[in-house]
Amino acid sequence: MVPSKVLFKLRSSTRWGEGVRSEVKIVPESRARDSPALLGVGRGITLTLEHANGKLLLERLSNNERYSAGAMRLTLVIHSLHGGGAEKTMALMASRWAELGHSVTLITLDSVGSDRYPLAAGVERVCLDKMAVSRSKLEAMWRNVTRVKALRRAIRATCCDHVISFTEKVNVLVLLASARLEARVIVCERTDPRCHSIGRAWSLLRRMTYRLSDSIVVQTDPIRDFVSQFAARVPIHVVPNCVWSQSLTNDLADCCDRPKRIIALGRLVASKGFDLLIRAFAEIAREQVDWELKIFGEGPERSKLESLIAELQLENRVHLPGWCAEPASVLSQAQVFVMSSLYEGFPNALLEAMAMGLAPISFDCESGPREIIRHEVDGILVPAQDVTALSRALKSLLTNGEQRYRIAAKACEVRDRFSESKYFEHWERILAAGTSRERGF
Repeated sequence: MVPSKVLFKLRSSTRWGEGVRSEVKIVPESRARDSPALLGVGRGITLTLEHANGKLLLERLSNNERYSAGAMRLTLVIHSLHGGGAEKTMALMASRWAELGHSVTLITLDSVGSDRYPLAAGVERVCLDKMAVSRSKLEAMWRNVTRVKALRRAIRATCCDHVISFTEKVNVLVLLASARLEARVIVCERTDPRCHSIGRAWSLLRRMTYRLSDSIVVQTDPIRDFVSQFAARVPIHVVPNCVWSQSLTNDLADCCDRPKRIIALGRLVASKGFDLLIRAFAEIAREQVDWELKIFGEGPERSKLESLIAELQLENRVHLPGWCAEPASVLSQAQVFVMSSLYEGFPNALLEAMAMGLAPISFDCESGPREIIRHEVDGILVPAQDVTALSRALKSLLTNGEQRYRIAAKACEVRDRFSESKYFEHWERILAAGTSRERGF
């Protein structure tokens, strides 16, 4: 039965009259009461119309017309904003879209108390506080059911056009929560799923649910090929990360005029391979007495790394300063950046380091660094997990100032190669394409 009262909201501030084409959102009045955003609080004009016969004489706009008509309603979902490249990217995307005048809601499973990345004033922040650790498989199942229910309520309340989800487990939960909702759902893989294990159950759920998404965003061609094996009918877009201009400093000293310091950035977890980096540095430390290594980040591997540093008697040469809120400030005080990861998606840390004029060395893992570094042009790639090769590359770079200067100068070109404008051009095409698919089992 069609309700007698229907709210519909103009997406622009133009006057209502004949010939005016504005995007319209139609919802039952009972649903609008649960969503303050629909009641016109600082968000445009809301009209209530009485309908005797329950019919709406409104022209249905095509998706392209809807997109060009004005602001979009975007809901972004991630587990938390507690450090990490995916979290930083989502925070910056939300802020950018809000500053452009779109209606943006950012939902996290965690509480706001864990946030490390700031958001623009126009971003509506929703925290579900559902990140508690489970003590058994049964409890884990129950917690995930409650997360799906909470996500569904939160997403429905935003009445959004698009839901954009980051990271594999959250993607699964969002797809389950969005069943039969009108919004288009776009899920984003933020690492290499061929290498990053999420367990048998989650892997099976990913294979079952990704085909229900409207679009999938990955960061490299090999990852697209892998995901297409279980989501062949879904559009899959390759969108590399970008260099965020607000994260950079433009007044940079030449690479060789900075302190003789090697920098690494990332969570202190096994997949970052910092133990391999420390061992590689140990092989040349006695020869390169003027150089030091600083690894910025926090994580569960701290105690193991500290023990390794002590075992190799490098306490005065290798330092673990902790998490860094502004990487540009430490990158500007170093000459060389090393990425020792066992696998990556499309590493923000490497992009930032190159944009800040450091000479980079990276393991040539299956995805990520090889799409960024042009070997011996703007960086050096060495075989993955090869400590001896990494040590040799470090020695070559540290002893050859001319090579460091040449590589660092070319590395800055990532600012243009992976610019913000190119990144958002990709996203504009994704958001403008297609209509929502029916989601359900």
